[in-house]
Amino acid sequence: TNCLTAVWRLFKNLSEDQQRYEKQLIFEHPAFVKLCQQLLRDSRRMTRGDLVFSLHAVVSLGVPQNTLLVQTLLRVCQEKLNQLDNRCISVLATTLVGLDKDKNVSALQAGLQLLVEQRIPSIRDIFILQNLMKCMGKDVPVFLKKKLEMAVLKEIDHLTFPNALRVFSALVAMNYCSIPILNACSKKIQENVHDAAFRQLILILEACYNLQYRNVNLFSALADYVNSTACLWDKRQIILFLSAFETLGFQPSELMGVFAEKVTEDPEFLNLKNLLIVLRVYSRLNYVPRGQKHLFFETLHSCLNKYLPQISNTELLKAVYSLCILGYLPHRALDELLQKNSRGELLLSDDLYKEQKEMMLHCVKACMELDSPSFTKPAFVLTENFSSLISLNLRKAREALIELLGDENMFRQNVQLPYKYNIDFEIRMDSDRKKVLPIAATDDHADSSVQRLAVLFVPLSAFCVGTMHPQGKLAMKKRHLNKLGYHVILVLSKKFQEMTNEDAVEFLKGKIYSENAFPFSGMTGQDNN
Repeated sequence: TNCLTAVWRLFKNLSEDQQRYEKQLIFEHPAFVKLCQQLLRDSRRMTRGDLVFSLHAVVSLGVPQNTLLVQTLLRVCQEKLNQLDNRCISVLATTLVGLDKDKNVSALQAGLQLLVEQRIPSIRDIFILQNLMKCMGKDVPVFLKKKLEMAVLKEIDHLTFPNALRVFSALVAMNYCSIPILNACSKKIQENVHDAAFRQLILILEACYNLQYRNVNLFSALADYVNSTACLWDKRQIILFLSAFETLGFQPSELMGVFAEKVTEDPEFLNLKNLLIVLRVYSRLNYVPRGQKHLFFETLHSCLNKYLPQISNTELLKAVYSLCILGYLPHRALDELLQKNSRGELLLSDDLYKEQKEMMLHCVKACMELDSPSFTKPAFVLTENFSSLISLNLRKAREALIELLGDENMFRQNVQLPYKYNIDFEIRMDSDRKKVLPIAATDDHADSSVQRLAVLFVPLSAFCVGTMHPQGKLAMKKRHLNKLGYHVILVLSKKFQEMTNEDAVEFLKGKIYSENAFPFSGMTGQDNN
């Protein structure tokens, strides 16, 4: 056992190429053959520790699963399963993860699951607990996941930084989002963030995404650390950080500002792949650097122009779409895109992503008109009621508006605008914004003294995590509604639904009659911070 374990420890530290070469030498070595034969003969007389460590070493070295040696060791482990201590159970669980399902593996996994269930109350080692969580996997019954969770929580005061990272990974492997454990791990990670390696930081963010866990304090601590040490990181590493934050919907504004400076100072490092990531991140998180907006856009536009001869149709559409979301029109790339579209090269009938591309192209065309410097606010906007039906989550808002305004004729619901924009409720007010006007009285003519309000009920996911800063698509819609002459009021749907009826009425009253609710001309598209 000591010999096999020593070979494995040396072997696992080699590069892939070295491992392939050394593995061939090991398997062809006559001493290794004799060692395996001896292990086969003595397997039933071995101690429990020697047995599971030998199986782990043999499997890890790549001895085929269908060999007599591996199958014999699996059967002996079944026979001695109840004799295994907690450490041996942990090692055996790790070994089984690397094996394909067969008769012996399935039987051993079933027995191991029963044994783990019995032993959980006696396990006090977080390292062993997280390893069992990781090895049991996502198919383990929910009741067993909860038992493992409670066992970890009992020992949470002894959590170390390395174990906090391991527990994060274990919860992902088990596909189980335990908020108390994650909060404790997050606190430990924040305290020791300076000890984390680049790969560990990325894995933490990926784990948060996989578990749908959103912790603003954790995200801010990681972003602040990367920002404070930005000079030590490679630009491509920072791009990976920003991309990970983007998938979480979190805007690390200071880091994005610092990185924008790096882009404008030295754009040469941006290859096509990284350029597309940067465009996607900044557009979705709706961030434009203060003081260098034009320079930043021009730099990205110049980089995009450089890659136009080699860029694919889909990549071109994504790049133009991202810049348009931010309110910038890249004219040369736009011309190229429209030429491809007119030739029928952009939307192919058998394209799996045809609907998504159609939506992106529609947004691009809307931006070309509404964000053009020559566009002026129309005196009259043609609207229509999209449907008389109203969704369940808007019924409360409708009732609150009727109570507040006194009559359902004082507002319109589910209104369809040009450019396929839809607003949940439209309200019209006098120029002093003190009196709500009946819809019918202002419906058939243009009147500059009439103020139009668009009330939008939006999900939490439409904002950057932990803020009321709208993400790209919502910011674009708000910008375009402003261009069409509407004052936009954004209401968080979940928060509104949790209000009492009286509070809902007061809330809408404050939004509708507040002068701060809708500053009009000069609204920026980004609403930046």
